Amino acid sequence: MNKKVSVLFLFLSLLFCVCLITSNLLGTKQIQVGPIALTGGVLVFPVSYIINDCVSEVWGFRMTRLLIWLGFLMNFFVVAVCALCDWIPGASYWQFDEQFHYVFGLAPRIAAASFLAFLCGSFVNAYVMSRMKVRDQGRRFTFRAVVSTIFGESIDSLIFFPLALGGVIPWEAMPAMMFWQVVLKTLYEVLALPLTIRVVRYVKQVEQVDTYDENISYNVLKVFSL
Repeated sequence: MNKKVSVLFLFLSLLFCVCLITSNLLGTKQIQVGPIALTGGVLVFPVSYIINDCVSEVWGFRMTRLLIWLGFLMNFFVVAVCALCDWIPGASYWQFDEQFHYVFGLAPRIAAASFLAFLCGSFVNAYVMSRMKVRDQGRRFTFRAVVSTIFGESIDSLIFFPLALGGVIPWEAMPAMMFWQVVLKTLYEVLALPLTIRVVRYVKQVEQVDTYDENISYNVLKVFSL
């Protein structure tokens, strides 16, 4: 296997990291979509799953594993630096400590829940995509993309909401919020599928790569096993 990192993989990796970091920042705002209350992160976070699907489809699970850990580390770095800056006292003339803390002072509980949910959901999404591609012999990309997103987003929501918001929002309201997060994020991917399919076809054509994950290790810790 060619271990060189292509320009297209680099671009998708950068976009993946930007989406994760942006979703954390936007997540500090609660938005209303009709009768449904959501976090602002829903606007951009599903893009990370679309990129996950593209990388899984073209380069396979091993490169996706590297992508996921890269996204995790970059997100962790930004959260840590923001927490440090939030902790350092503001200048005497600075009057916006409360506002800064609200946006950048991500509570340790929420940060931990977000990181764990992201890792589990992303790896489940990549694993489902990988195994279904081998089983379907490369056919039915649309079906694989939707099914893997449902699995990944479901795991993400099942972990994040109870850990991050348990006791903060009413427990009886949580199932509906989790359900609508999964539904809307999956719908987001379905609407983006025409673009996703074109991107996958273009990348395969340019890279001359179409990986099938046969006889590989799905150990998520083997980051540098490419």
